[in-house]
Parts: sequence; structure tokens; C-alpha cells
Amino acid sequence: MAISGFFHALTTQANFQLQVVIGVLVILSAWVLNFTRFEWLILIITIGLVLTAELLNTVIEVVIDLAVKEELLPEAKIAKDVAAAAVLLISIFSLAVGLILFLPHLV
Repeated sequence: MAISGFFHALTTQANFQLQVVIGVLVILSAWVLNFTRFEWLILIITIGLVLTAELLNTVIEVVIDLAVKEELLPEAKIAKDVAAAAVLLISIFSLAVGLILFLPHLV
């Protein structure tokens, strides 16, 4: 069930927990700064992309761990590292989007 997967990630994955907290703080900040409908659209999509990427990264890590069991194969490490890099990359781009959205309200 999808909601149980979400709550599993929320209760067991530190990175996902941190990203949810940051997402909530960003949403509250946008509310205080009176974002426009278009700014909200961009913000919600961006937060959704980061959280989705982190969930997919978790799936990839779990599946690889199950597949290789105790033996960490070099290819398995590469796959896990690339999945983590995808989350890092989307997080960096999300930071850029956040700066573009928030700076005009703060200056």
C-alpha cells in the first residue's frame, strides 16, 4: 500500500525525514511571503521532485541490498552511488529554484 511505504520512509529514512522537514519549512515561508499561484506551482513541483527522488533512491538501495546480500559488488556500489547522486543533483537544482523564488521576496 502506497501510504504505508510513505510512512515507512518517513519513520526509517533520516534523509527523507530531513527533506520533509525542509519542505514544510519552505512551504511555511512561502505562505508568510505571500507567494503567487505560479510561485506555489513551481515550489510544490520542486518539493515533490526532491521527495520522490529520495523515495526512489531508497527503493534502489533496498533492492540492491537484497540482490547482493552480504557481498557488496563494485557494480552494486556504483548503482547506489549514482542513485544518491541523482538525489544530490535534484537537490542542488531545487536550491537554485528556491533562490530564484525567494530572493525577490526577501530583497
